[in-house]
Amino acid sequence: MSRKEQLITDIQNLLNTYEDIHKTSINPSLLEFMDENTLISIIDSLLTQKENDKESDLEWLEKFKKYR
Repeated sequence: MSRKEQLITDIQNLLNTYEDIHKTSINPSLLEFMDENTLISIIDSLLTQKENDKESDLEWLEKFKKYR
């Protein structure tokens, strides 16, 4: 598997880690025109979003614990 193919697979895997969302399948030819830096940027954005979601969940949990 080429590096580009691996990056596309990684993007698909990241998208599929969201709960309550149907599994995503990306046709590699749709992302094939992008260079590696663009694909890495997409991965970075997805990871940042997941991190922000996790922090938001933790903040909510902390607030919830205060009211118990």
